[in-house]
Amino acid sequence: MTETCVILDIGGVLEITPETGWVQRWEERLELPLGTVNERMRDVWRAGSVGSISERQVHEQVASRLGLEEPQVEAFMADLWTEYLGRPNEELIAHLRGLRQDCRLGILSNSFVGARARETALYHFDDLVEQIVYSHEIGISKPDPRAFEAACASLDVRPENCLFIDDVAVNVEAAQVTGMQGHLFEDNARTIIRIAAHLDAGPRVPGSLPLG
Repeated sequence: MTETCVILDIGGVLEITPETGWVQRWEERLELPLGTVNERMRDVWRAGSVGSISERQVHEQVASRLGLEEPQVEAFMADLWTEYLGRPNEELIAHLRGLRQDCRLGILSNSFVGARARETALYHFDDLVEQIVYSHEIGISKPDPRAFEAACASLDVRPENCLFIDDVAVNVEAAQVTGMQGHLFEDNARTIIRIAAHLDAGPRVPGSLPLG
């Protein structure tokens, strides 16, 4: 099997995730100053992103820190997931489906506890790529170099043969530091062209100079 590999982010790349304004609506509903929700919940959001807290514990912290009853907690979390999951980037996903015989495909995502079950149910990313590496499952988030190393290890590929695609510049730069090629996602057209160029170049020989 070819060692040429493409690894992609989810939010902002495979999912289109515009801000919905849900946090501000909750602050208005609870008569809280702007920014209060994220200020109170910041460490919980961080813990959820590296899997050091369970979904149940997230719900408990939302209830205690924001003074919500259980039905309100459920509604609050539903709003969170609506923005988090966004909608699928159908054009890019369809393009990737056509590449599965041409290269290795993987996902590396800064995620939140509970994301795998929801994204699998909605978007079936587990059928699209060979491996999905979630920050909440490995306890490491981008741009930590170990996250990119974990993604390459999951596919058993060398970094120099991998193109990493993300919508956050610092993550692309971090991938390049680890030896991967990087592409900052801005739109589907340019991303598809960049993937094609990566596949045309083929796998690199160890010790060879980068191309282009």
